[in-house]
Amino acid sequence: MSRLKEIYESEIKDAMMKKFGYKNVMEIPKLDKIVVNMGVGEAKENAKILEAAVKDLEAITGQKVVTTKAKKAVANFKIREGMPIGCKVTLRGEKMYEFADRLINLALPRVRDFRGVNPNAFDGRGNYALGIKEQIIFPEIEYDKVDKVRGMDIIFVTTAKTDEEARELLTLFNMPFAK
Repeated sequence: MSRLKEIYESEIKDAMMKKFGYKNVMEIPKLDKIVVNMGVGEAKENAKILEAAVKDLEAITGQKVVTTKAKKAVANFKIREGMPIGCKVTLRGEKMYEFADRLINLALPRVRDFRGVNPNAFDGRGNYALGIKEQIIFPEIEYDKVDKVRGMDIIFVTTAKTDEEARELLTLFNMPFAK
């Protein structure tokens, strides 16, 4: 069992029960899934770029990646319907907690000029979105083998009903929110 899941099972549930006064243990918000998405717009000219992005994302998450295809044709971007333009992976269970642990404790502190993540990036339904500008902050990526620095979007989907509950949950997971 990952360290983050153990902390959730022991300390976080108790703290959330006390703060929000839940009457039932099943009311306590928990992390449902983490979706990691990498949009690769340059893939329309060169398919090798998408392969490199898929390889990086698989190394970071430790799970097979799904390529995403364009839903509509957009002439201005020279994109046709069905063209592969990105990749994503949905993490659940043990791998989700493992990834969250590595992101919060290893990767985010390695970001240059890091002052914390945006505390206002909640969607109103208890989900948190986080954008990362470079994939090289993860220890699994070898800096010398990177062809191009790419960013990614990381979405934390929780069972929380409000943003306040989700913010408290992520704060108890040690998410470094900016003051």
